[in-house]
Amino acid sequence: MKISRRKFIALTSFIGSALLLSGVYTSISLRQSIPPLKPPEERAKVFIASAENKQASIKQVLDNFHLENYDGTSVALKANFNSADPFPASTDITTLTTVIKALKNSGVKEMALGERSGMGNTRKILEDKGVFALSKKLGFKVVVLDELDKVEWLQISSDGIHWLNGFPIAKMFLEADKVVQLCCLKTHRFGGHFTMSLKNSVGLIAKQPPKSLYNYMAELHSSPFQRLMIAEINRFYKVDLVVMDAEKAFIKGGPEKGEIVKPNLILASRDRVAIDAVGVAILRLYGSTKEVMRGKIFELEQIKRAVELGVGVSSPEKIDLISLDEFSQEMSEKIKTFLS
Repeated sequence: MKISRRKFIALTSFIGSALLLSGVYTSISLRQSIPPLKPPEERAKVFIASAENKQASIKQVLDNFHLENYDGTSVALKANFNSADPFPASTDITTLTTVIKALKNSGVKEMALGERSGMGNTRKILEDKGVFALSKKLGFKVVVLDELDKVEWLQISSDGIHWLNGFPIAKMFLEADKVVQLCCLKTHRFGGHFTMSLKNSVGLIAKQPPKSLYNYMAELHSSPFQRLMIAEINRFYKVDLVVMDAEKAFIKGGPEKGEIVKPNLILASRDRVAIDAVGVAILRLYGSTKEVMRGKIFELEQIKRAVELGVGVSSPEKIDLISLDEFSQEMSEKIKTFLS
């Protein structure tokens, strides 16, 4: 069969690219591993409360984290404003307000919320969601990460990870005394499979650093190692507190739209692996995607890789699920059957 010159060139280019990528990915798999972090605790506590009165429930879970230790500190805050779509696609403004007020009342010296949105212009999304208006009202700084200068990013080396050239992470999350995360509970149809605290960390790294043509998000979303790469970001910065708003959740679709259920829960932990594992168990409780439902939770790639890197606890047996009311106690018993 004859083939035209144009088709021949296109075919050979495709084969060449495939072989090149195959070689690159093979070299990645042969990289030496990096030493894991030492988890801060042998066991992880995940506090869980009914979200019937959301503000009161958030305050209730936060009472277990000694916020008095935040007195005089600087806090970097990472919420979930990947898009301007309504909760649970993005952080509920009530949740954000309640957490910021609690931190302010604890005596925090300075607080900055940093964000890079993946589905639109970050500044406009934050404006549309009322974050800038809230910052003026409550007195905290908002940092649009896309607008940072080159010196405000730290380039993480590619040694031991699946990122081809490493990745740039915003220094504000490395230099703050405390880091607080607010995440949602949802599935992710673009390869992440689920997006909670580990996946929320993608918003800390640059899409394209200043004066660079390289697109780190294009690499992430085209890589066969996407879920491992998500976990690897978490190896390079600490988190002191994660609050998960699971009043509502996406059990299919996501991250900006999907099938909604109402677990009606607020969760909090210092351990990203533990809280994400509990989050996956909640998704399974309601019936989720085949990727979320398949296998043991600690064998899912995001969680397994995070465990390998010492980001959090290594098994469900090391998670203490602590209920703060009757409803969350009932839900905890159900969650535990899926967690193990």
